[in-house]
Formats: sequence, C-alpha cells, structure tokens
Amino acid sequence: MGYYFADGIYPKWRTFVKTIPSPRGNKNKYFAKAQESERKDVERAFGVLQQRFAIIRGPSQMFKVSELTTIMKACVILHNMIIEDERDDGDNLNFEYDQLDDLPELSRDHTTEFMDFIECHLHIRDRSTHHQLQEDLIEHQWLLYSQE
Repeated sequence: MGYYFADGIYPKWRTFVKTIPSPRGNKNKYFAKAQESERKDVERAFGVLQQRFAIIRGPSQMFKVSELTTIMKACVILHNMIIEDERDDGDNLNFEYDQLDDLPELSRDHTTEFMDFIECHLHIRDRSTHHQLQEDLIEHQWLLYSQE
C-alpha cells in the first residue's frame, strides 16, 4: 500500500508519514529533514494538479494503484503540454467542453468491491502500522545516507 508524506495535521494512519516534531539523534534528524524536503516538492506538484484538474478531490481509494499512476502521469503530461502551449502561443483561446449528461446510476448493494473498500479503509487507520512504517522508513533513509 502506498503512503503520503504529510505534516502534523493529519491523523496517524498507515497512509500518512509525518515528520518528527522534535527529532533527537542523527537518524531522526536526517529523516525529518529528508521527509520535509520531499513533502514540500510533492505539495507543490499536487497543488498544481489539484488546481488545474481537481484529480485528488474524488474517491481515489477506489482506484487501483496502477490506475492512479496512469492518471497522475497523464495529468502531469497534460500540465506540461499546457505550459508549453501557453509559452508558444500568446492567444487566449476559450474552449467550451461538453458536460456529462448521462451519469451511471449508483448501486446501494453491499458488493464484494464495497466490502473490500471498507476493510481496506479500516486497515488504513491502523496506528501501530503507522508507527512501524515510520520506523522502517527512518532506518531505510539512514542506511541510504550512511552509504553515501
């Protein structure tokens, strides 16, 4: 399961890796510095993508990781194409896109997929896994840093 770099306002779920508020020791200090640096880069990228495409407002937990990866790459490519086009062409063209009129009807049945989603959601909220993930990442970062 993937995880996000987050700051202190997020809950202690296994999908959020937060910085250490008052790091003690070289391992924790190095981890906090690296985590905060990466988090800021990711925040900038997601800020642009959310503003332009609103891609992280929907129920992304229902997608497979491979589907989310494809969506994210497509949005980054589209963003880069738009930036290039804006640099090349000073004309401000306004395009009107068709709205979706026929939305599929939602099911209220307890399907296998829905029950899997609920189970996965409960698994995400496991605090002990959150702490273990953070400890594992601290050790991993320290091993990489010490080999440089």
